[in-house]
Amino acid sequence: MSDYSERDVQREVSELQQKSATAARIFDLRRIIGGLFVLYGLIVGITGLVDDQAAIDKAQGVNINLWTGLGMLLLGVFFLVWLRLRPTPPPPPPVEEEKAE
Repeated sequence: MSDYSERDVQREVSELQQKSATAARIFDLRRIIGGLFVLYGLIVGITGLVDDQAAIDKAQGVNINLWTGLGMLLLGVFFLVWLRLRPTPPPPPPVEEEKAE
């Protein structure tokens, strides 16, 4: 037979659920997507700031790198603000079953 009691199994399950919820909050896709869009938006935006006139003329007079970088930066900030305003809810507290004596 097993050396685990029902109470031990419930305790382990609740510990795993708490760890899983913590991992879900850490690896929330909004954080990853927002961070990457902010990073790439900064890179593309800086590229747009230092573009020469030939690159702008190539895009029919529009500084496309600057506008795209600004759009990516705004989208990334949106995801990070969304994460801040609506965080992942914490896990529900474990339910303790009362033993009938």
